[in-house]
Amino acid sequence: MGKLDGKSALITGADSGIGKAVALLFALEGADIAIIYHSSEKDAEKTKEEIEHLGKTCIIFKGDINDYEFCEETTKKVIAQFGKIDILINNAGVQFPAEHIEKLEEKNIRKTFDSNIVGMILLTKVVFSNLKEGSSVINTTSVSAYQGHPELLDYSATKGAIVSFTRSLALQAKPKGIRINAVAPGPVATPLTEKTFDEKKENLNKSPLERNATPEEVAFSFLFLASADAAQITGQVLHPNGGMIVNG
Repeated sequence: MGKLDGKSALITGADSGIGKAVALLFALEGADIAIIYHSSEKDAEKTKEEIEHLGKTCIIFKGDINDYEFCEETTKKVIAQFGKIDILINNAGVQFPAEHIEKLEEKNIRKTFDSNIVGMILLTKVVFSNLKEGSSVINTTSVSAYQGHPELLDYSATKGAIVSFTRSLALQAKPKGIRINAVAPGPVATPLTEKTFDEKKENLNKSPLERNATPEEVAFSFLFLASADAAQITGQVLHPNGGMIVNG
């Protein structure tokens, strides 16, 4: 439908899962795509190839969003290639399940916060000055920010921080006409969740639909928030979680 014709999007963690689904959908709707990925070059190259098959330009960058210089250099390269950044999708994240707080490892706690919220803030800080009226930032949070998760204490805490960051930045960005929103999926069948959780086990936390979402189903929430359809929406969180009531 060309909802993003002429737009350019920078997406973190778009080599697989939700990020990849968002990248492909955005390209299908007319956007050129820049991808930041952490380690899986093969997956990133495959995503790039699929986007190019849709007739759109895709550039990929390997690095760590906790590296401020990397954020600065990558943003400059995206601007040089596309001339602008219209949409920033903060999607990168990690999780390390632990059955008890005493089993949480310090290194994993710090990595979770660095990857999920600190890096998000750093990249957004760098990109923000390049955003214009009508631009959009969309952050990936989680149903765990609202309902908690017994095995993801630190992860859930970062997702709660993302909600607060989204709401606060939305207040700051209002005068500039830049919209800041978030998406809080429930259980999603992604490589990350499949690696860390058995799908049957995750389904014990059943939504009314009684199944995990696909990344493609979740991606449409991002498209709505990125498009002109959501012109009156900022500081909000969408909940594609299969019907779980979160009141948030």
